[in-house]
Amino acid sequence: MSEWLRGRPERVALVFGGDAVRYGELARAVDAAVLPAGPGPVGCRAGAGPAELVVTVLACLVRGRAVVVGADQAAADRLGAAMPDGTELALTTSGSTATDGAAPRVIARTSASWLASAAPLADVARLGARDRVAVTGPLHVSMHLYAVLHALWLGATATDLVDGASVVHATPTRLARLAESPAMPPAAIVAGAALGERTRARAEARGVRLTEYYGAAELSFVLAGSGGSLAPFPGVDVELRAGGAGDELWARSPYLALGVVGGTMRRDERGFATVGDLAERTADGGLRVLGRGDAAITTAGATVPAEQVEARLAALPGVRAAAVVGEPHELLGQRIAAVLELDDGVGLEQVAAAARASLSPVELPRRWFAHALPRTESGKLARGVLRDAIVAGRLGPGHPAPFERGSRA
Repeated sequence: MSEWLRGRPERVALVFGGDAVRYGELARAVDAAVLPAGPGPVGCRAGAGPAELVVTVLACLVRGRAVVVGADQAAADRLGAAMPDGTELALTTSGSTATDGAAPRVIARTSASWLASAAPLADVARLGARDRVAVTGPLHVSMHLYAVLHALWLGATATDLVDGASVVHATPTRLARLAESPAMPPAAIVAGAALGERTRARAEARGVRLTEYYGAAELSFVLAGSGGSLAPFPGVDVELRAGGAGDELWARSPYLALGVVGGTMRRDERGFATVGDLAERTADGGLRVLGRGDAAITTAGATVPAEQVEARLAALPGVRAAAVVGEPHELLGQRIAAVLELDDGVGLEQVAAAARASLSPVELPRRWFAHALPRTESGKLARGVLRDAIVAGRLGPGHPAPFERGSRA
C-alpha cells in the first residue's frame, strides 16, 4: 500500500473529467498496474489522463521504480544512467516536457523528500481529510502533482472542479480569475509567483483564507505565510547571501531534491541550496521574494528586479497582468520594456503616465506594449519568449514612456 494513500476505501479519492475514483479502487489499480519490464525508470507521459498518471506514479513508488513524470518511455530510458542514486521521482521542469528525441531538464528527488512536507503543509494551510482539493493545472507539472498527492495523503478528494471545492491550489494568475468568479472556494493555496496586492485584496474581501508559499522544484517548500511577508516553512533554515543582483535566498531542509539532470543545482558544503531567487527582509522581520536574479535587468548601471516592477505595475488601475524584460540598448545596456494585459477601455498612455508615481526613473519602462502574456504550462511567465518577440518586432513599435516622446532612448 502506498504511503500516499490514506483515505478510507469507500471515500472518493479523485474526480477528474467528471469521473470519480474511490480510494479502494485506486489502491487496486495501483496494485494491478503493469510497468515496463526491467529495473530502469518508467516514463509517465504528459498526455496521460489524471487517474492514469497518478496510478503510474504510485505504482512506481510502491515497487521501487523511478518514474519520470512528463516523459515518454524512450526519454526515460535515456535519462536512467544520468539520474542520481536513490532517485524515485524525476520531474520535468516548466517548458521542458520530454518527448522522444528530447533531452529534458528534470529534478531528481526521493518520495520521502515530498512526504516530509505533507504534515507541515496540512498544518500551515489548515487542511484535513474532509477537504475537497481543486487543482488548476496539468498533473505532470510538479506543483499540481504534489497538490494531488498531498490530497491523497490527507485522505481528502482531489479534483479539477473548482466549483464545490473547499480549497484550491492556484498560481496568482489563476487566482486573479477565480477571485471574480462565483465558484471561488473559501480557501486558496497560492504559489508559482508573487501574489499581487490587488488580487490579494480582492480575495480577502471575499473572505478567502489565503496561504501563500514560495518554493522551487529543486527546493520544494521554502517560505509560507500570508500578506506578502513570509516566514520559513516548518523545517527549513534560510539565509540571505549577497549576490551580483542582490541578496540571494538559500535554503536547507529535508525537502531538497537530489539534483538536476540536464542542469546543475547550486548547493554548498553545509547543505544549503539556491535557485538564484532574490529576497529582502520586511519591516515585520519576514521575507519578501523579489524574483529570480537572472530576471533582473541591468539598465544605466542599476540592477532592477523584474518581478518588483511587475508587482507595482499590476497594482495600477486597469492592469490585469504585467511583465517587464530587458531589451538590448546601445547606451543603457538594457532598457526596460513592459507588456501589459489591460482592462477594456484602458490605454497604454494612461497606464504609462500613472506608473511615474509608483516607479523610480530607473525602474520606469522605456517602451510599453499591450499584449497577452505567454506562459508555461505551470502558469509562469515565459520571459524568454516575450523578450524574443519584442526584439524581433513581433509586438510592434510599442508606446514610448511619457518623458521620452520624440527621443531616441
